[in-house]
Amino acid sequence: MKKNTEQIITITVVVITAFITTFTGSALNLSIPDIGQQFEVSAGLVGWIVTGYTLAVAAFSVPIGRLADITCRKTVLITGLIVFVACCIAAVFSVSMTMLLVIRVIQGVGAAMIFSTNTAILVSSFPGSMRGKVLGYSIASTYVGLSAGPVVGGFLNHNLGWKSIFVLTGLLGAVALIIAAAKLPKKVSEDPGRSFDAKGNVLFVGFIVLIMYGLSEFGNGGGGVAVTAGVLVAAGLLLGILFIKHELRTDEPAVNLKLFRENIGYAFSNLSALLNYSATFAISYLISIYLQVVMGYSSQTAGLIMIFQPAIMAVLSPAAGRLSDKFSPFKMSSAGMGLCAVGAAIFIFISEDSSLFMIITALVITGLGFALFSSPNTNAVMSCVDKEEYGVASSILATMRSIGHTLSMVIVTIIVTRFMGNAPLEVADPEVLVNVINVSFIVFTVICAGGVFISLKRK
Repeated sequence: MKKNTEQIITITVVVITAFITTFTGSALNLSIPDIGQQFEVSAGLVGWIVTGYTLAVAAFSVPIGRLADITCRKTVLITGLIVFVACCIAAVFSVSMTMLLVIRVIQGVGAAMIFSTNTAILVSSFPGSMRGKVLGYSIASTYVGLSAGPVVGGFLNHNLGWKSIFVLTGLLGAVALIIAAAKLPKKVSEDPGRSFDAKGNVLFVGFIVLIMYGLSEFGNGGGGVAVTAGVLVAAGLLLGILFIKHELRTDEPAVNLKLFRENIGYAFSNLSALLNYSATFAISYLISIYLQVVMGYSSQTAGLIMIFQPAIMAVLSPAAGRLSDKFSPFKMSSAGMGLCAVGAAIFIFISEDSSLFMIITALVITGLGFALFSSPNTNAVMSCVDKEEYGVASSILATMRSIGHTLSMVIVTIIVTRFMGNAPLEVADPEVLVNVINVSFIVFTVICAGGVFISLKRK
């Protein structure tokens, strides 16, 4: 009975934390104009409220994951929740744009502490035969946070103002903090005696920051900005090479890179995750704008239509996770990627007079694809590593997600710049917007097709 209670508490904490850390990153997108107006700054600067958070998550998840593996995952998780909730409170009382940006970067570090521990704690609390089932609940919550963010965030921003988003996430974070601190079982290091590879982690942070910052800058201006972005990406790649060389030579690396070479299933599962996020993250952004600009729906109505996708994901992800305990998670996630490709392919044929039924059908198919892909793919990754590597393994998946999100928006930004220059999509001519969407989904479909091929190569 005590074991069952501990497991229920673990699932509760993981579901809440998986939701709030992704929700806050996506919910603020629709608040950018209002925040810019309040602080009288450009939309480009306000955009760093989202970008700074994502950068911090991507850069610090792996180092913190290693730290959690060699110390105590519960302690790191609770520390992350304290930082996250404190930043929510501080954001409500922000008096300047600079203050808010600093808060968001610090909150990203807190989110990295959560990302790098919640999945590891979940997987280590259940037997391997139940791993896919419990991961299904976590993945469902993660995707609901990502997809419902613009919907719920738009509603809150419209009716209560942008600060209400921080109030909601802060309250949920406080609930998770209280439960975790009081009830979550404490476990000491899974990898006692392991040292912290400081040099490797510093190289990793620099590599990720430069790569993602450079990618984020692509398409945000003229040729000069693109050149600067290219230099940053090149510098990031150089640090990445140095990081790989260092990790292969050290006895206790921050990331066991040999696992990528020796275990094709592990390497391709992470690559599949990167491709999936790259091809699907921008769907909500593009289709929500299409529904408003082309079909003439209000933001609230568009949000209700968009809810079909996260609803399918939330309902089916736990079931997909349970099935991945009985059947090959590699084959199931490949099928999920294939459905994502089908959904993206339908969006290629969107026109100015497309039916709402067509849009909803594509959203349902992609939602089903997400559900079939995510839980089984995460199960596949975690099944490839030993218990002492759970923290780093889940951190690498979080990094794949963050980089995938950035790549997805970079693709859209480059295509928008090609068709519209620096004009925002919200004021686009419907015909031009449709062309942008058509081309974007051609690219996304190709990426998904490549992901299917990669997925099928796993054993």
